[in-house]
Amino acid sequence: MKVTVCELPEDWAQSEERWTETASAIQRQHSDLVLLPEMPFYRWLAGSPQADPARWQSAVAAHDQQMARLHELSTPIVIGSRPVIDHNRRHNQGFVWEATSGYQPAHTKYYLPDEAGFWEASWYRRGDGRFDVVEVNGVKIGFLICTELWFNAHARAYAAQGIHILVCPRATPHTSVDTWVTGGRTAAVVSGAFCLSSNFNGPHVDDMAFGGTGWIIEPEAGHILGLTSDKHPFLTIDIDLSLAENAKQTYPRYVPD
Repeated sequence: MKVTVCELPEDWAQSEERWTETASAIQRQHSDLVLLPEMPFYRWLAGSPQADPARWQSAVAAHDQQMARLHELSTPIVIGSRPVIDHNRRHNQGFVWEATSGYQPAHTKYYLPDEAGFWEASWYRRGDGRFDVVEVNGVKIGFLICTELWFNAHARAYAAQGIHILVCPRATPHTSVDTWVTGGRTAAVVSGAFCLSSNFNGPHVDDMAFGGTGWIIEPEAGHILGLTSDKHPFLTIDIDLSLAENAKQTYPRYVPD
């Protein structure tokens, strides 16, 4: 299965020119699956400590608009997260989009930071705490959205459910890139799955920039298969899903709880 991760400026979808350029770049990857960053179709909202319901609504509308154009990426499967309003509550909802069947909600972010640049708990509510597997054409996919990567019990639970791919759409700063890559490697080992992550890059708030560095990490020993960079914002690798199946039988995955 050919998969693509990326790093993108947070305002990439606000410009028709940038959207077209990015769509063309993704088309050239000829991938089966593309992972986008966390809430990718609007400027990052949680940089401000004061939640603004009107801005959230604008972000929802922007995501609605761009989600309707995902077919322009010419990719069978697109994964990410997006802002939603559900029963008058704001949430960050992970999704799987298929060219054949459209949008499928997959997971609602549960673990929310609340600090400078990332005032997420102030902006929206946590989800229901369910970490369910999504199956697409026989491929089992688990979600850990950004901060959720640090709660490894869920990676372990995903291993028990036999996932092939663990996706981590994120919005994280350049100051902690190495820490996040380490977290991705650990999650790959614990889950026995290929760990994929995409991120924003470039300016964020004062004295802070997003860190880019999307990754694809293999499931057996957590080896990094590749990282994105400012010069190479797209990374595409053909992965063998049987490696994730085999990894479930080896250490430390086989050790009973």
